[in-house]
Amino acid sequence: MLFMKTKIIVPETHRALLFKDAQFCDVLMPGIHTTWDWKGQFNHTLVDISETLEDGVYDDVLKVLKLHPEKMAAHVQVWNTSEHEVGLVYQDNILKEVKAPASHGAYWTGFGEIEVRKVDISDDFKLDKTLARVVLSAKEPLLRNSAVSAITTSTILERHLGFLEVDGENTSELKAGIHAWWKFNRNLKIKQVDCRLQNMEVNGQEILTKDRVGLRVNLSATWQVSDAKRVSEELADHTDFLYRELQLALRTVVSTQTLDELLVDKNKLNSQILEIVAGKTVDYGIVLKTVGARDIVLPGEMKAILAKVVEAEKLAEANLIRRREETQATRSLHNTAKVMEGNPTLLRLKELEVLERITAQISVLNVYGGLDGVMNDMVRIPSKLGK
Repeated sequence: MLFMKTKIIVPETHRALLFKDAQFCDVLMPGIHTTWDWKGQFNHTLVDISETLEDGVYDDVLKVLKLHPEKMAAHVQVWNTSEHEVGLVYQDNILKEVKAPASHGAYWTGFGEIEVRKVDISDDFKLDKTLARVVLSAKEPLLRNSAVSAITTSTILERHLGFLEVDGENTSELKAGIHAWWKFNRNLKIKQVDCRLQNMEVNGQEILTKDRVGLRVNLSATWQVSDAKRVSEELADHTDFLYRELQLALRTVVSTQTLDELLVDKNKLNSQILEIVAGKTVDYGIVLKTVGARDIVLPGEMKAILAKVVEAEKLAEANLIRRREETQATRSLHNTAKVMEGNPTLLRLKELEVLERITAQISVLNVYGGLDGVMNDMVRIPSKLGK
């Protein structure tokens, strides 16, 4: 017989599967192995186990494992999850990957301690906060990528209230914070309702008034959700519902008033819209706080007509004020004349006052007749006896 000595070198990060006549014989550990081969009966396959966490055990090795479990058990760690279990893969007590329900596989042993911990999600499918923090803050691609397909997360903001819907059924309310669930075997939907005071704008509504004048009204409203649960259950889109109700109420109220009525008292328009809409929204858990018409925009020709009307009104008011002032001035002058008529001395003083104002405005004054002429001839004071 002709035997040939064959040397097999297995690196530290590898295992070798030894076959004789195409039949599995053994698993060779790292090191140098020698076989006496007759007519090439032996052959081997090197397997790199350094990436076993990422790659697992290949399918052809799994087949060998099924046929020879007693020879492979010391080298391969088998795992599986049921239809209602999630597998958490730990290497040296550090979470590395998430495995889906109803799956199986194996890892090579000897390259770090690997443990698959099972979590029953048949009833309780919410992650506890500690596990959620670890998974959500994962930086390693293996854990991060497996978590994306395994977990549904939602962050409920302050002054908001969330609602969890499982397979079309509302199950629980969610307070502010981060929440995470296993999404296997169920359809999850999270709805979040803002409970803060909010503002809504209803812009550019083209409406005809009672006297058939076309105009555009911009409306502003403040509102707040008072019953988030009712809003979530009763309304598919509560903001769209409120916008539509404000729009319809605005059209209803404007169509019952003339242009003059709208321009004279916008507060009446606001209060009527508030009364109509608030009565409807309160039944759905929405409180309408205030309503205000910000702008009433008229068409171009109506603006020109209204401007002329305003100009005429202001001109009439100005004329009335001017006539009142003239009347008051005439009356004051008449009263002054009556006082001076019975008091020559007061008249002389008034005359001298006027003379003083005149002389203040000129540089040269020629006086004829001397000072006596100035003092006595300008105004002659009659005697008390009428002489």
